[in-house]
Amino acid sequence: MSDRGVRPRTPSFVDVLEARRRIRPYLDPTPLRHYPGLMDLTGSETWVKHESFLPTGAFKVRGGINLVAQLDEQERRRGVIAASTGNHGQSIAYAARLFGVHAIVCAPLRANRVKVAAMEELGAQVILHGASYDEAREHCEELAEREGYRYVHSGNEPLLIAGVATSTVEAFEARPDLDVVVVPVGGGSGAAGACIAAGALNPAVEVIGVQSAQAPAAHRSWTAGRLTIAENATFVEGLATGTAFELPQRILREMLADFVLVDDAEIRRAAALMLERTRTLVEPAGAAPLAAAIKLRDRLQGRRVALVNSGGNVTPEQLLEILSATSPGPPRATAG
Repeated sequence: MSDRGVRPRTPSFVDVLEARRRIRPYLDPTPLRHYPGLMDLTGSETWVKHESFLPTGAFKVRGGINLVAQLDEQERRRGVIAASTGNHGQSIAYAARLFGVHAIVCAPLRANRVKVAAMEELGAQVILHGASYDEAREHCEELAEREGYRYVHSGNEPLLIAGVATSTVEAFEARPDLDVVVVPVGGGSGAAGACIAAGALNPAVEVIGVQSAQAPAAHRSWTAGRLTIAENATFVEGLATGTAFELPQRILREMLADFVLVDDAEIRRAAALMLERTRTLVEPAGAAPLAAAIKLRDRLQGRRVALVNSGGNVTPEQLLEILSATSPGPPRATAG
């Protein structure tokens, strides 16, 4: 349950396997691809898990389908409401459309226009409110309390975490010999899911979280061992939260191997490098794992590393800004 005041339980690996069975009719597995062009940057055998290939262009749809599929009749009649900078909202909108449930998403006034349009195209009612995700979330919680909607928190939902953990199961099915998985962290559901799946499949694997230094609430909470708040000044909307969430933090404190911060400038450069070296589109949050891997190059030397490209929902304006603000490097010499 996500209702306020109820402490959500930690999902088990059995929950993850049940989620995989539940979402499989609706979602194909995403590819895990090896890119030699990233190896000289990271010093490791580098693989990318392309969650951007999912129908909403981001990993969160796994959790949305797993949760909405299990709503009871009363919850379906009430409808669902969520707060999001875009990818969580798309996830809930997509799943609500699949199962005939009314969905409302509260997003910041300056939310990614591509994501807002996608939520509306999926049939969700989008309410733009506040200057930040946290202000949109507070408004969402007020509406849920007043109107009786089923509030779907972006982090404190066991069914969401079990659903997104299926990505890591797929990665290990493709490469059982992975040594490290690097996951971007906003609220922390993706990293928490990766910890649960990797811990069950191979406890020796290190799951490393990465967050923007310009919005470090989850990192500070993990380091301090208690929930804290922090400034939220990042341009990376998928990592833009000023608060940490209880359930993901509980899992991360127990199972996360390490948690690193990277600057927004490093994320911009990593996004440009991902485009250059993998020829695939990535939104800034999905490039954060590459930024972390570059920063941790000495530690990752010679290991087999999976970077989670959590999404590819970037606007043309954002892409132009990333490319104009970065210089990935000189072109490589070619023969012939």
